[in-house]
Formats: sequence, C-alpha cells, structure tokens
Amino acid sequence: MKSNLLKKSMLTVVITLSTASVYYAQSAKDTLSREADIEQVVLTGVADIAKDRKTPVAVSTIKEAQIVEKLGNQEFPEILNATPSVYATKGGGGFGESKLNIRGFSQENIAVMVNGMPVNDMENGRVFWSNWAGLSDVTSAMQVQRGLGSSKLAIASVGGTVNILTRAADKKQGGVVSVGVGNNDYQKSLFAYNTGKSQKGWSSSFLMSRTAGSTFADATKFEGYNYYFALGFQPNKKHDFQFTLTGAPQTHNNRSTYISISDYIKYSDESGVPDTQYNSDYGFRNGELVSNRINYYHKPVMSLNWDWTISDKSKLNTIVYASFGRGGGVNGNAGRVGGTKAITAFARTTDGLLNFDQIFTENAAVAVNATSAPLNTLVQVSSINSHNWYGAISSFNHKLNDNLNFTVGIDGRYYYGYHYQTISNLLGATAFKDNTNKNIAPNIVTNTFGTNPDWNPFGGKINNLSDMVTYDNDGEVIWYGGFGQLEYSNDKLSAFLQGAISEQGFQRIDNFIVDGVSLLNGTLAGTPATNQPTAINPVLNTKTGFKNLFGYNVKAGANYNIDEHHNVFGNIGYYSKQPFLNAVYPNNKNFLNPNLTNEKIFGVELGYGFRSGIFTANVNLYRTSWKDRFQRRSNITVTYPDPSNPTTNITTTSAYANISGITEIHQGLEIDATANVTKMISLNGMLSMGDWFYEGNATGDMFTETNEPIALGGSVSGTTLYLDKVKVGNSAQFTAGAGFTLKPTDWVSFDAMYRGVRNLYANVNPLNFLYEASGKKGALELPTFGLVDLGLSFKVKMSNAKQYFTLRGNVYNLLDKTYIAESNTNTLADLTKEEYSSLNPTLTAAQLTTNYNNYVSAGNWNGVSQQNQVFFGFGRTWAATLSFNF
Repeated sequence: MKSNLLKKSMLTVVITLSTASVYYAQSAKDTLSREADIEQVVLTGVADIAKDRKTPVAVSTIKEAQIVEKLGNQEFPEILNATPSVYATKGGGGFGESKLNIRGFSQENIAVMVNGMPVNDMENGRVFWSNWAGLSDVTSAMQVQRGLGSSKLAIASVGGTVNILTRAADKKQGGVVSVGVGNNDYQKSLFAYNTGKSQKGWSSSFLMSRTAGSTFADATKFEGYNYYFALGFQPNKKHDFQFTLTGAPQTHNNRSTYISISDYIKYSDESGVPDTQYNSDYGFRNGELVSNRINYYHKPVMSLNWDWTISDKSKLNTIVYASFGRGGGVNGNAGRVGGTKAITAFARTTDGLLNFDQIFTENAAVAVNATSAPLNTLVQVSSINSHNWYGAISSFNHKLNDNLNFTVGIDGRYYYGYHYQTISNLLGATAFKDNTNKNIAPNIVTNTFGTNPDWNPFGGKINNLSDMVTYDNDGEVIWYGGFGQLEYSNDKLSAFLQGAISEQGFQRIDNFIVDGVSLLNGTLAGTPATNQPTAINPVLNTKTGFKNLFGYNVKAGANYNIDEHHNVFGNIGYYSKQPFLNAVYPNNKNFLNPNLTNEKIFGVELGYGFRSGIFTANVNLYRTSWKDRFQRRSNITVTYPDPSNPTTNITTTSAYANISGITEIHQGLEIDATANVTKMISLNGMLSMGDWFYEGNATGDMFTETNEPIALGGSVSGTTLYLDKVKVGNSAQFTAGAGFTLKPTDWVSFDAMYRGVRNLYANVNPLNFLYEASGKKGALELPTFGLVDLGLSFKVKMSNAKQYFTLRGNVYNLLDKTYIAESNTNTLADLTKEEYSSLNPTLTAAQLTTNYNNYVSAGNWNGVSQQNQVFFGFGRTWAATLSFNF
C-alpha cells in the first residue's frame, strides 16, 4: 500500500512540475489529412487500414486533432457517436465504464485492435475501457470499419472493427505539457515528448498523465494514471523496429446497479423530477463514504513491431506482445448478517443510501467460530479478474505484378485468466466463514485486501488460496490460426478474396471442487452413500481438459471507381465463430456444454461514395444475420426464494443470465457527408436507420453473483424466452447528427454538434420474456432525445513556429436534457389489469391485485413506467484545457 502511494505521489510531482497549463495535445498540423498519411505518423505494422475509394467497406476515420479537440472529459468510445450506426454510452457512469455498440452489436462482438493487436478479452470478448483509459492520449488515428471489415484475422468483427493507432516512436521532434479542469473536480495533467529520429535511426516517444476527480454521478471518485513509452530503431531502409510499453493503473468508485425511475424521483430534491446523479451503490460509515462498487486495475501491455522490407515486392510485418492484467472489482457482497439479512434487507437512509452504520453494528454482533453457521456475516467482496496474455501475429505480403498481390500470415495467442473473490471490507464483522471450497473445512477468513491497482508491469503474485472465498476458477485459452488474402487493384477496380481459420482450445480449472468427487449439482459423491453420479449428474474434475473448436471466415469484396467523383462497392462474408468460454462451460461449472455449436454470421453490404473538392458523401446498405448466439446478461435485479428458507425472499441486484440459441437480424441504411462551404465554414452530418430484431425464441438460465441457480418461470434450467420479432435493445436503431465548424482565423475556431436518437429499446431481460404474451408485446421503447455539444478553441503562436499555446473549452449536453440512455427492464406503461395478468400468469389473485396496484401507483415518467430500472444519461458537463506545444 505504502509503495503504491509513494509511486503515485512521485508520478504526480513529475507531471505537475512538468505542466504549465491545461490539456489540448498535438495540433492538426501533426495529424492526418488522408488515410494514406496514417503510415507516416503511427504504428501500422499488421494493422489492416481501410483506404478511401479502394477498400470495399463502410469506414469512418477519426483524426488526432478531432480526438484532442472534442473528447475533453468524455469516455474514449464516445468520440465515435458522430459516426453512423454507433451508440456509445457511459454505462452506469463510473470512470471508464463506457459501452460501445455498432449496428446494434455490443462491444463483445466488435473487434477492437491497437496497432493490429487484439484487445477483446479471450474468454468473453469484453473490452474494459477503464483498463485503456489513457489510450486517447497516445492515439494518432482511430478508424471504425462497420460490418465484417477488412481485417484478415479470424476475429469477432460481427458489428465492426475499431482500429486504434498509436503514435510511432519516430514521430517528429516536439513535446506538450498540459493540465485540464472540468465538472465535478475533474483534473488532468499531461507531459509528452518525442525525440524525433536520430541519424543512426534511433527514436523515442514518452508520455505520462494523471486524471482524477468524479464523474457526473454521485460518489464516483476516480484516480487514473497513464504511461507510454515507445522506442524505435531503423538501422536501414529494410528494417524498422518499434517497441512500446503502455499502461493505465486506475481505481474508481462505480454505479453499476440499475435504478428504478421511481427511486430517481423519490430521492430527488425536486418534486417529480429525477435526480439523474443519484447512485444507490454507496453510503456512509461514521461520516466517511463507503462505496459498494469499486473497480481497480492495471493492464500493462508491451509489444515489439518488426517491419521488414525484403524486396521491392515482398515485406514481412510481425508483432509480438504480452499483457499482465491485475485487479478486479467490488461488485457486491457475500453472506448475510446472522445468516438471514442480505444487504437489500436493510432499510436505506432517507437519502436513499446504504445504511452502513446499521450494517456494521449488526454485523459486529455476530459470532464467527468453528461451531457457527457458514456465511453468517455480510462482507464486501472483490471479484478478481487477472490474466497473463501472450501473442504473436506475422503477415507476409508479396506483389505478383503491378495489379495483383497476396498476403498470408499466422496468429497465435495464449491466455490464462485468474478468477476468484477476496474480502475487501468485513463491514464490521470479526471474520467471514466460507464453505464453498470443498477441499478444506469451512474456512474462517479475516484478511482483507485494498482496492488499489498493482503497479508491477509484469503482473505480480496471485492471492493465497486460504484468502479466497465463494469461488476460485481459472480459464485457459490457446488460439492458433492462419489467414490469407488475394487482392487485385488498378486505377478503376480493386477487389479482394480473404479467408482465415483458427483453432481455439478452452479449459476451465475449478480449484474449489474435489477432483473426481464433486458432482454437477454441487454435492459430493458418497455423501451420503446413496449420492452417486448419474448420467445427468456426473462427477466433475478440477481440470476439464482442453475443448478444441475450429472456426473460420470467408470474405470477398470489390470497389469500382466510376470516375474521380463516384465509386461503388460491395462485400459479402460468412463467419463460423467459436463461442466464448462461458458458453463452452456454461453456468460456471466444469461441465462441457452438450449443445455446443459455433455461431454463424452472414453479412452483405453495398455502398456508394462521392468525392469532390468541397463535398464528400457515403451511403451504405447492410444486412447481417447471426445464428446460434450465446449471450450473458449481468447486473440483473431479481427477487427469489431463499434456498435455505423458502418462505423468505431475497433480492439481489447482481444476478446474471445465460441465454442460448439466439438468432438476430440486423439490417439498415447509413449516410454521412461533409461539406467545406468556405475556408471558414465546414459542415458535417450523418444518418443511420436500422431494423434489428430477434428471430425465433431462445433459452435462458439465471444465477446469483455467487453462482447459485435462480428459478425462471418455475424452472432452474432451460427456460424458454419468447423473443421472436422482439427488437434488439441497448443501442439506438435511428441516429442523426449535424454539425459545423467555424474558423474565422487560424487562431480561433468554434464548433457545434447536434445528435438525435430514437428507436432505442430496453435491453433483453429474461425476467420480462418468460411468457408468450410478453414476446408479443415486445421490448420497451425509450423516449426520443437530442443532445447539443459546443466547443471553442484559441491558439496563441509564439515567435518560434514550433511553440504555441492552445486553449480549448467543451460543453456537453448544452441544454441539460434529461434522457434515459439505457434500460435493463421491459415494463410497459399503461397496461390494463388483464394485460398485466397475461404478462404475469403465475401470480395468485391476491398477488395480482397487490402487484398491479403497485404498478399503477408507481406511475409513468415521460411515457415510461417508473418501475423500470434504468441509467439516465449525464446532464450538462464541461471541460476546459490549455496546452503548450514546443
């Protein structure tokens, strides 16, 4: 702890002493004007960058100047909201908790690449943006390829591919120092310097930054650091080596529990108006804030790029990389006070906060000893998700003639993930008695562990087994694949045919079960003697052994330039995609899914482009079908009978569901355009219209955060979910935007952007689609909203042309619009009692009357039932930055 604080304090001093003012970073002068310029200022290597009027995919490129101008204190993915078919939100509102959706597909199924290196978690495909919080500081270009994209790898680019390209070590000599301020005590300090390339071919780039404060939501204090180091060596024109090391250790309080609209209003200071900053995941103990949701992590990534120009016709690009992630998140609690009171059983304070004073007092009175019952105290637990990840990608390209070239390559990866829980806070208890590790007697745990990231760039140690509670399992993934592409190109026509294969091996290791004795239902064989394994309740082993799954993709496309202004393109592709680890071994058991099958994705796209000196436009039509999908939904609030006392109900806000057998159809239209009206005024706009829906029904299972099964519709396994024709939620199916930039002189500019959202539906919650009538009613449509953002920049030049100050200000949601960004439930408004009964057919007459009266009395807000659990978007926020470039 002291070591971490010392390191952080030293870094803060260095940054602060290096800083003269507020953040803006590099100028547009050092950024991209054309896609072809990307290779001159960033690491490309194995990255597949789409080229205008050549690569037949729908693409948008965000330049460095746009990022540093408009990002401010927003989340990194939000910069993409100005592009078609993108819906990026802040999630619950914690630092780095943003979510990205492209064409209705969540980020688990969007391939995120950094310099050609895959970022998506190898177990579940997720991208945790808080782990990459400093990436915006070193990004020189960000390219979004919607749809199957141009990547040659066998990656999960169902919705699209996000290529993030960082600065190269040999970027031209110069530096920047900056600090920034914003709403809710936001502060940022940054120092960066590029040496440029020496005569002997050496170069380096260095950056450090610190970001701290709170977000718009209550009790979301955060502190994050970022370091980046790149070392380049180009001994001759044939070889170019680039080594990079980057990491972003951070810790932040979170808001991850979806909150009912009625509670947003109940705990608001204004009658009938939601307090959109309200956070139900914290409270106070003796006047000091205690958060029940904390995330802390450090994921250093190191890579070595080698570009070898073998001849005028042949080149080899290779990247080897490693990552050692350490950390986790406090996502809830384990145990119950006295064995009966979960945290939701304690009445909240009048402000709607967790009553930690009462919890500490009652918890302290519970005896924990050899004879006491297990799990009889309530503690705060951290879910650790650490990993070691190694990989290499090598790509060989050869020109057969002036028009034809081919590429072949390999992609190898190894991943080992550590998943367990430790105690972060005893909440006044003397100890916690855990009985989930079947290899030892009930374990009395007294050690607690802080929520600060480990600064060791090589990972560091894992906790002792004796300090782990509720579960301890590891995931091991081995990936090896190959790819090839044949490409034809002339002045008019460019076309490609691409294929990739991959073999993924998955193994699950459960350290809490008894090897060869534990049964699928959680009991032990022979205890009692009549408890023996059966076909449906087999014996389990600590290690499952590897299950190898083969996958592949095939893509083809062509672009035709009609003349210097007009071009058309089309592409088509098919993916046979391996499911994630939690589908191979579902329900957190060392038991192979008997219905395991690859997910099938088929996509087709047509596009048109127009280019002129003052106007550019793109139009795209697409359709994607996705069959046999497996999805995990988390942070679900559910009330269920206590397994140890069925007459008593328990409410959890951290349940999760596994949904299998999903089929989705995503189709739509996209338009984007820019116009340089005069030298002073430029306009931009976009429009996307989608039709995304489920086809057929699916199957679901639900579990608590400690993996206890919860009955759905009276069944604990394989419940049918009626999803046919239900709209896909969590991403707006219609977005439109329009903006302008006014630059009357070269030292001042003003810009504004309007973005409208509609046809936004609630996320699928298994609890809302258990009956056929629910499916027919469909998903909850959320209210339409529109947001306005403003930006203003001033530039002060010095006598030395390389030196200048830049002042930038941004205001987001200028009109302070109150809007729902996402909903976790699908409770429809204004239902009659008969309609309500058809959606809840298992209720008794008395229960129906009580529940329906509660539903009616809850009322509506803006046409939405106040019983829905939602996240509101942020109100008006702002950021101001000032930098000095030299």
